[in-house]
Amino acid sequence: MAVIELDQQSFEETVTNNPFVIIDFWAPWCAPCRSFAPTYETVSEAFPEIIFAKVNTEEQQGIAAHFQIRSIPTLMIFREKVIIYSEAGALPESGLRALIQKASELDMNEVHQKIAGAKEG
Repeated sequence: MAVIELDQQSFEETVTNNPFVIIDFWAPWCAPCRSFAPTYETVSEAFPEIIFAKVNTEEQQGIAAHFQIRSIPTLMIFREKVIIYSEAGALPESGLRALIQKASELDMNEVHQKIAGAKEG
């Protein structure tokens, strides 16, 4: 599946309606963002069950502000509407693949229980 561009309207719909979404926050003027893009595209093809998306922080400043994006590229992973990873910096292909593997193995029932416990406490 191709990498999709998200805007204010499609962002929430994409995160809400898909169990596994990876988002690359980037900008056209950012050299590390441009060098990471082919890696992101290549890895996306190996995981067709995951939604790979991009947010142009220049065009979508509201989304970038909401998530307090201070450095780009920033990678954010959502599983079942929960942010399980958010980190600035471009990854090599092997690092991105390893990160996706770890994110895939995460027990989301346990994550939801911890969130519920934190809200009660």
